[in-house]
Amino acid sequence: MWLKYGADPNGCLKSVDDVGRGKTNLTCLYCGGQLTAKKGPIKSHHFAHTGETCKPVSIRHKTKQFPGLPLYDRFNIQLPGREMEQLKVLWREYGAQDILIPRDLINLRWKFQGLVQWVNDCYQFSDLGKIPMGVLGLSKFNQIQEPLLWETWEKYRRAAERATLANYSNVQEYQADLRIYETLLKRILVNSLYFLEVKADGQTLHKIGITQRTIDERISEIYQDLKSHYSQIQVSLLGLWEHRGNVELYFKHRYREFNYRVGKLTEYFQFPNVKLV
Repeated sequence: MWLKYGADPNGCLKSVDDVGRGKTNLTCLYCGGQLTAKKGPIKSHHFAHTGETCKPVSIRHKTKQFPGLPLYDRFNIQLPGREMEQLKVLWREYGAQDILIPRDLINLRWKFQGLVQWVNDCYQFSDLGKIPMGVLGLSKFNQIQEPLLWETWEKYRRAAERATLANYSNVQEYQADLRIYETLLKRILVNSLYFLEVKADGQTLHKIGITQRTIDERISEIYQDLKSHYSQIQVSLLGLWEHRGNVELYFKHRYREFNYRVGKLTEYFQFPNVKLV
């Protein structure tokens, strides 16, 4: 994980996605050092210190413990790659066939993390365990993720409060973690999730996305984006859910096999039966 936020001269946080590449007037929340936006084609866009990287950021790089939203953009439930592959094999051979899993095939870590549950002297995938497989419905996914979002916020809030009251020497780190997490949380919850049907030159596509603007403004933008690819375009709104930006990336994970690229546009899907979606 990387440092994604810096503070502007007024103390407001800015995402690396909202600034240009190169040196910025932003500073590190952990040490106050100047930041440079690294926006290359290989690594995830992030901020690096213009000078020497401070110790708090170095530690978080190594431990991958920058504040992040649970189950937002990483769906492997923090399992090592080898274990994730083993779990996928079990899903194909047992879970997808609705067959109970023998106990000798179950890793203890999966039990402790709640990815599987005990049933009739065997195991089956829990709702949490279905998330990495991309087979849990969106409503159930939200029911699992939303409480985790607030529990994690409470964890950061309490840690910052304790550090402030006890006057810890590294209190700035706790406060920085809280500010970053609150900014991440706000960014997804101010957004509305939309689902569109797009008829373009005889094809039927669907688009998922999030917006803070009115849906009419967003549809107008989408229409302009598609004009360079199609001549006949009709866009219809199928659904709009306020404050549900947290679900967008899981939708893309769940339906990734139906992803349909339109040039550089990546949020389109082609479904054999959209009613199932």
